[in-house]
Amino acid sequence: MTDVWSAADAGWMDAALALARRQLGAVWPNPAVGAILVKDGRVLARGVTQSGGRPHAERVALDRAGAEAVGATLYVTLEPCNHHGVTPPCTDALLEAKVARVVVATEDPDPRVNGSGIARLRAHGVQVDVGLRREQADEVNAGFFCRICQGRPLVTLKLATSLDGRIAAPGGVSKWITGPAALARAHLSRARHDAVLVGAQTALADDPELTCRLPGLSHRSPVRVVADGRLRLPLTHKLVQSARSARTWLITRADAPAERLQAFATAGLEIITATPAVEGGVEPAAALAAMGQRGITRLMVEGGGQLAASLVAADLVDRIEWYRAPILLGGDGAAAVAGLDVASPAAAPRFVRTGIEHRGDDVVESYRRRG
Repeated sequence: MTDVWSAADAGWMDAALALARRQLGAVWPNPAVGAILVKDGRVLARGVTQSGGRPHAERVALDRAGAEAVGATLYVTLEPCNHHGVTPPCTDALLEAKVARVVVATEDPDPRVNGSGIARLRAHGVQVDVGLRREQADEVNAGFFCRICQGRPLVTLKLATSLDGRIAAPGGVSKWITGPAALARAHLSRARHDAVLVGAQTALADDPELTCRLPGLSHRSPVRVVADGRLRLPLTHKLVQSARSARTWLITRADAPAERLQAFATAGLEIITATPAVEGGVEPAAALAAMGQRGITRLMVEGGGQLAASLVAADLVDRIEWYRAPILLGGDGAAAVAGLDVASPAAAPRFVRTGIEHRGDDVVESYRRRG
């Protein structure tokens, strides 16, 4: 490990991180990894984890470089794997290619790796330097790390509200609070997540498609997930009718009526049952655990207020993307987050703002959980 990095090292790792970010939302259950092979100041090959999670970034780069990889340096955003799965470990490929040096941004906490990839390369004489751009790499891998370490996906709560925090007018109308530029940005964010979750009330009120509708990115639409503990979603709903063409999951109570569940399954939805909550819905932690078991690493939650409140109250929101339009809907509009029973400001859940963007007339603020 070294704390002294050359400007060239930093530049190559920044480029590898940029590659990794492009694959967010497309590689679950695996992490999005970028890799760049460099020799004598020249790029031999670039690699990213491919859609669906395989092949891994290192193998893609090595295959493209061929025999030129001998003596090269690999910049990679996550520790190379060191276990046999569907394919042999990336450490095998690196040793066979006779790479001289590997610069790793951050370690992989997966128990099957967890430092063993670095140790094996070093044991075979490869120079391995760890920690360059660690903070940035940890953020890229935050969803994968969350699933590995906590058994659930990283949760991003997306809110599109008026200035006074309302997601719909008093009559329930919510289209459209924010403008076209903000909407396009929200669709891009969908493409960077593995799944998008809404509650049954939002599904009924908005009849959303929950797909990415940006030109050229429709194939990057996330898995659509509806939390419906009472099975209120009609079989004629758009999400149900389109389930055979767009992957759709229904999360409901474990004690839901079997005949009703079979009707949804016949329509093409994948049924996920979870522990019922006291108030009759689905227990939030159980729902997230069920998604984690299915490989989801990055989850975007798009409403409504009750679902948002249940996740916030359970301390299960890791990020917030807040889209604010320059309008006021008043206190009789629908709140973005339902009641939390907070006794005082000191007891309120707190987040740290990490970014702010202007999209047309709207503002997009990014937050992460404090601590």
